Amino acid sequence: MAEALCLAENAAAMDEVPVGALVVLDGQVIGKGYNRCVSNNDPSAHAEIMALREAAMHLENFRLDGATLYVTLEPCLMCCGALLQGRIARLVYGAREPRTGAVVSVHECLRAVGVDHHVAICEGILLDQSAELLKQFFNTKRKC
Repeated sequence: MAEALCLAENAAAMDEVPVGALVVLDGQVIGKGYNRCVSNNDPSAHAEIMALREAAMHLENFRLDGATLYVTLEPCLMCCGALLQGRIARLVYGAREPRTGAVVSVHECLRAVGVDHHVAICEGILLDQSAELLKQFFNTKRKC
């Protein structure tokens, strides 16, 4: 999770919302990402999506069975959908996202009725550090 936080700092340095993610399988990092929506002009370039894409390329398979996604912020609906499509086994995240969080905050789409794949969820890891990085980023934005 500390590595995901470092990736979030990379995003902040690029003036992107500071979210970092990585995919781990069998103790090995197989995908990394941080928000690149602004720099890529791509609304889907969330940290989770970038990490999942890299992991799928690494495995040469879009199914990431048994993998864990670590991310500094609760995933949105789009990212949760990608977790389900990729068959991620476990999600570990830091801070909740009260406006768009789709794990527990606004929606609970990973536990929705009819979802045929289940993701184990662990929240609050490095919560204070993740939340503080986001707070600093948005405080700076509001001063402009």
